[in-house]
Amino acid sequence: MEITKLQQQVDDWISTVGVRYFNELTNMAMLTEEVGEVARIIARRYGEQSEKESDRNKDLGEELADVLFVTLCLANQTGTDLQEAFDRKMKLKTERDRHRHRNNEKLK
Repeated sequence: MEITKLQQQVDDWISTVGVRYFNELTNMAMLTEEVGEVARIIARRYGEQSEKESDRNKDLGEELADVLFVTLCLANQTGTDLQEAFDRKMKLKTERDRHRHRNNEKLK
C-alpha cells in the first residue's frame, strides 16, 4: 500500500472515530512515548537487558504500528506528503550511499 493511502486511511479514521487530531505537540509527545515502547522491547528482547515478565507478551509489530500511526497523523496535520518525502529520501540515500556501505570495512 502506498503511504498516501495510509495517510488517507488515518485521516478517515480520525474524522469518523477519533473526533479530531490531537494538536501537533501532543502527537509529538505521543510519538516519543511510542518510540520509547519500541526501544524497551528491542533492548530487552534483543539487547542485553533482561526482559520483565510483564513485557514478554508485548507485540513489537503493534508498537511499531503505533509509531507509524502517530507519524501519519503528524504528516497529515502538517500537510506533509510522506510518499513524496520518502521517495526523495530514498533517492538521496541511494545517490549518497551508493558505494559508502559497500566499502565500509566494519560491515564485512
